[in-house]
Amino acid sequence: MSGIYIHIPFCKQACHYCDFHFSTSLKKKDTLILALIWEIELRKDEFANITVETIYFGGGTPSVLTNDELLKIIDAVYKNYTVIEDPEITIEANPDDLGKERIKALANTPINRLSIGIQSFFEEDLKLMNRAHDAQEAKECLTEASKYFDNISIDLIYGIPGMSNERWIDNIKMALSYNISHISSYALTVEPKTALESLIKKGIIDEVNDEQAQQQFYILIDALEAHDFSHYELSNFGKQGYFSKNNSGYWQGKTYIGIGPSAHSFNGNQRSWNVRNNSKYIKALQINTLPMEIETLSTTDKYNEYIMTGLRTIWGVSLKKVVTDFGEAYKTYLLEQSQKYMNKHLLYIDKDKLKVTKKGKFLSDGIASDLFKLNLE
Repeated sequence: MSGIYIHIPFCKQACHYCDFHFSTSLKKKDTLILALIWEIELRKDEFANITVETIYFGGGTPSVLTNDELLKIIDAVYKNYTVIEDPEITIEANPDDLGKERIKALANTPINRLSIGIQSFFEEDLKLMNRAHDAQEAKECLTEASKYFDNISIDLIYGIPGMSNERWIDNIKMALSYNISHISSYALTVEPKTALESLIKKGIIDEVNDEQAQQQFYILIDALEAHDFSHYELSNFGKQGYFSKNNSGYWQGKTYIGIGPSAHSFNGNQRSWNVRNNSKYIKALQINTLPMEIETLSTTDKYNEYIMTGLRTIWGVSLKKVVTDFGEAYKTYLLEQSQKYMNKHLLYIDKDKLKVTKKGKFLSDGIASDLFKLNLE
């Protein structure tokens, strides 16, 4: 089974830390929705023999679309693809878009999972990040959403300049008080050419403290595991039965189609990505052209991606799969490269699976990159 990701490239305002593709102008919204629907139809042959298990609206801020607009896109998926009886359909949403009536109306659509961008329950953090909502809206939307949706995920950000460990603990406690089933949490990262980078360079905002971010990462792990959450992926925690099926598909190497400007796709052998420009995306589809670039993956590319994704998850890297998919030489290389991290208790082998230890989790991406093989094909 596979998934469809739909990128909605609009936001009410720009968060200081964001480097995703979006526009704060909604002038082209109607035309872009038509282009999304047309891309869905043009690409149906890619999934001719594949069943769709998940539909995911990401962005940007998909909740800026009306329910009718979302339903038009969902209908296009059902008309052109084979979809399982009860798919996971997720929409990313911001608290300021989730008033009582909107939540109630969403509950009457096929959308059955909300991913809400809370980020923090404290006003000072939200202002620093230039979020469109305030702390009260965050609390009110969770109170209301919990009445209508069983499957709710929220985003929280740690490592924010000025956020003490005590305030971070209070954030976690507040999240747990709503009895939600899934939390995605990320360290605040200073991406190039973002407002956050500029503000730090000007001295308006303090630099991100990596040591404090690491402390808060481990505080989060301890707190959530004590409340029956599984740390199933580096940035994701879920109760049993509530892991994100969409994101788990990415990490487990399932195929998916990405619809919309900047969206990525994977068919097992190739990765492709759409142009990161709304106007160019629309113009291409108006002349029946898919606005994408395609990269064919070598065996080494696939190995490196498997190492990166595998080490981020509780499933780890299967040594048997490495041999089956890539060859004995890759396993030998992997074990040789891994030895120094095993000696430092950052990696370990559990029933033929190479995994990161709790101590190694915060460093897992760096460790994975050191296990990569150079592409010599």
